Amino acid sequence: MSTLPKVAWIGLGIMGSPMSENLVKAGYDVTGHTLERDKLDRLAAAGGTAAASVAEAVRDADVIVTMVPASPQVEAVAYGPDGILENARRGALLIDMSSITPQTSVDLAAAAKDKGIRVLDAPVSGGEAGAIEAVLSIMVGGDQADFDEAKPLFEALGKTIVRCGPHGSGQTVKAANQLIVAVNIQACAEAVVFLEKSGVDLAAALDVLGGGLAGSTVLARKKDNFLNRDFRPGFRIDLHHKDMGIVTDAARTVGAVLPVGAVVAQLVAGLRAQGDGGLDHSALLRAVERLSGAQV
Repeated sequence: MSTLPKVAWIGLGIMGSPMSENLVKAGYDVTGHTLERDKLDRLAAAGGTAAASVAEAVRDADVIVTMVPASPQVEAVAYGPDGILENARRGALLIDMSSITPQTSVDLAAAAKDKGIRVLDAPVSGGEAGAIEAVLSIMVGGDQADFDEAKPLFEALGKTIVRCGPHGSGQTVKAANQLIVAVNIQACAEAVVFLEKSGVDLAAALDVLGGGLAGSTVLARKKDNFLNRDFRPGFRIDLHHKDMGIVTDAARTVGAVLPVGAVVAQLVAGLRAQGDGGLDHSALLRAVERLSGAQV
């Protein structure tokens, strides 16, 4: 019998499916629930167990991980008679790895404490590739003792794992991450259009840029997307639009001014309004192309 904690995993999307499967590979007993039958079948095929409801998934779990799109979905699975807080056992550890508002995380931790359930907010960065390869960056908010307990589980999912402070801190750092990523993708997209219109060999240019100060994880990860106009979703524009809303609202609350971030947030919103919300965020290239006169 495994001595590892029993895990309930709620949310088996682009990120959640490979992450839960990596826990199975690491020897964890994982029971998952999501709304899509094919995702449940995928988890079962990988060695996990499918549950028909949140309540069923969490009832016997030592650790509960949620990985859903946004604050409303976290609240939907956490609260109510069929939710996590009403059905998890006292002493369980709830790890929310979704990207949500810091205040939602703070409120969830307070509500869970009344039920004897501990909470960490632990959003991630690295996209679908990072989830598959188990090299995610994981930024955590919550108590040190709970972080220490969860560290082995995090190590099966990522490589850079840092406690950033109390409840909500992980979400604040994730918001900053999404600001940097969006601005970086926008800069790369503008460079691609500039290079192509100048008649430069784009592949060669991106190679040499990647080796200098302009190099970044974003450029390395998204270079092929730009070259091949491959915008199959690894991280959807819809979700980055949500995240840019989080960071701009949070910045306003603390009095931080984000002039470049505000412009990029509007460009993301514009791309979404043009029907590209389901594409990968590297599709910001399409927005720059349209502004530069291309028919996209």
